[in-house]
Amino acid sequence: MAIRSLMPDYRFPTFYLSHGGGPWPFVDGRLRTKFAQLEASLRGFSRRLGREPKAILVISGHWEERDFSVMASPKPPMLYDFEGFPQSTYSVQYPAPGSPALAVRVRSLIEGAGLASRLDPARGFDHGTWSMLAITHPHADVPVIQVSIRADFDPEAHLRLGRALAPLRDEGVVIVGSGSSYHNLTGSRNAAEASARFDEWLTETLVGAEPERRSWELSRWTDAPFARDAHPEEDHLMPLHVALGAAEHEPAQVIYHQADFFDQWTVSSFQFGES
Repeated sequence: MAIRSLMPDYRFPTFYLSHGGGPWPFVDGRLRTKFAQLEASLRGFSRRLGREPKAILVISGHWEERDFSVMASPKPPMLYDFEGFPQSTYSVQYPAPGSPALAVRVRSLIEGAGLASRLDPARGFDHGTWSMLAITHPHADVPVIQVSIRADFDPEAHLRLGRALAPLRDEGVVIVGSGSSYHNLTGSRNAAEASARFDEWLTETLVGAEPERRSWELSRWTDAPFARDAHPEEDHLMPLHVALGAAEHEPAQVIYHQADFFDQWTVSSFQFGES
């Protein structure tokens, strides 16, 4: 059965989720406890879907390419793209299958929108995907593919990518942008204020603004309060643009909010569209 014919009677919402830090679901002790509130929100993710998806498409802030690239392996390998964690975390497995058929469909949609793309048969799951899905779908029994962000971080291009991918929502595919609403690991001296003020702007824009206005505001996100303090580099923000673009005219809601993440950061996750 072709991917495009699956479940045409149901439209999945889209999501922009914080994926935490490194392989956190596979560590114990005090570090794990810092993720307790995030973990609780991710454990409720499946209930928000309304039904089991046929596949999950993740846009991770940990995969950058010149052009939008689509994971095409039937058995994606694991990428351990982090440092300084226990040795056991470098052998973690998340054995979800890929979906070459869906990859071809995704590339067709992207190129149909006038955006350059390519299939990548070798790319594996980075921790922006598998750390999150280890909580939301611990049995790894739903096919998963990733689409890269573009290395130029062009906001409008990522909104266009989301618009191109939108038909998948009617085809049994849930679209997830994986990043973090605050991502400054260099230790900004005003991290508490910067993350709180940027998060306030982000919530007001996504939840409170009219659809046309919020897309316009997000395309000019660097004008937001403390924008560059919150995101010195926007790799973890671009997945949001994709998630919004795929549900551009639908309501948004905050589904996770924490004002003391690692004792000082404010971070949030969002859902676009109704469950």
